Parts: sequence; structure tokens; C-alpha cells
Amino acid sequence: MPIINVQLLEGRTAEQKRAFAKAITEAASATLTCSPESVQIIIQDIKKEDWASGGMLWSDKK
Repeated sequence: MPIINVQLLEGRTAEQKRAFAKAITEAASATLTCSPESVQIIIQDIKKEDWASGGMLWSDKK
């Protein structure tokens, strides 16, 4: 049973997450030879103020 944990900056719609989950499930089940029902996906929305790259918070980027 693959468990896929995805962290995204907040702001995606439920429809975008739905389409993403469908695409990832299809790719995982085909690649890993498992049933789509066994693929578990955890989507975590991260606030821009809680994510930094290059020493700068994403909330500070313009």
C-alpha cells in the first residue's frame, strides 16, 4: 500500500487537488503494479509564512 505525502503551498482549489490525486493515483498504480484503491495520498497545505527557500519566507517574496 503506497502512501504518498505531498506538501503544497496553500491556495489550490479542491478541484485542483482532486485532479492531482487522480493523476498521482493512476501513475502510482501503473508504475508500482498495485490497485488504485491501495494508493493513499496525504495532501498538506502549508502557509506561505511557514515555508522558506533561499533564506526567505515565501510570504515575503513579491
